[in-house]
Amino acid sequence: MHATTFSFVDPDPAEADPLQGELALLDHAARTGPVAQLWEAPLSLVIPRSYLRQPGIEAARADFAARGCPVWLRMSGGGLVPQGPGILNVSLAYAVPKGAATWMEPVYLHLCEVIAAGLRQVGVETHWQAVEGSFCDGRYNLAWGPGDRARKIAGTAQYWRRAPSDAQTPDGQRHLVLAHAILLVDADPQDINARANAFEAAIGSGRHYDPAKVVSVREAAGLDDASGLTARVSSAIQAAIAATIPPGC
Repeated sequence: MHATTFSFVDPDPAEADPLQGELALLDHAARTGPVAQLWEAPLSLVIPRSYLRQPGIEAARADFAARGCPVWLRMSGGGLVPQGPGILNVSLAYAVPKGAATWMEPVYLHLCEVIAAGLRQVGVETHWQAVEGSFCDGRYNLAWGPGDRARKIAGTAQYWRRAPSDAQTPDGQRHLVLAHAILLVDADPQDINARANAFEAAIGSGRHYDPAKVVSVREAAGLDDASGLTARVSSAIQAAIAATIPPGC
């Protein structure tokens, strides 16, 4: 019988490719139940597979990799996302009953709620909303600040696939979901947006992101010293995840 609360797994230190890591989490969830992973990636960029349609994409990827910034693929949609020091990834994978479309909003809200609960523990209040001009903008960003002055602190995405049949569900049908967020803990908005904008310029996409539209946890919390901040935030979010049962379970 599958568990209904989240177990936590560490990332494979030998696996640099986030796409392979995502597949591994989905396989884990199919076998044993809800699984969570909190992790940091080396300096890099991550793009959805839709970017592969852009002329010159492979030449740009090769050029950035040669300069120490590999550009990886991910399974979920959306846009380009910077990765690197000071950015915490939160990945949740689990199964829900048939009818994936009805679960999309609950999955997003659950992800936003556990991250918001963790941030509250370090004195940062957030809410979800779109932030025009931010990288990989979406309705379910986590944002800090009021109304049209809100700045993105975390971005979210989903990827869905059919799960193996399960005799425990009424019609034997399930879907697996990977709910993922990146949280800017101590990353420099100028630096990460400069990398993102340089890649978008290299492929001639016409996209440009405004560093003033994003904020780090460090800045939002008003901290001069960020020593141990990522560990504190990670621990708080992990506790919030552990206290919940995922949607549909």
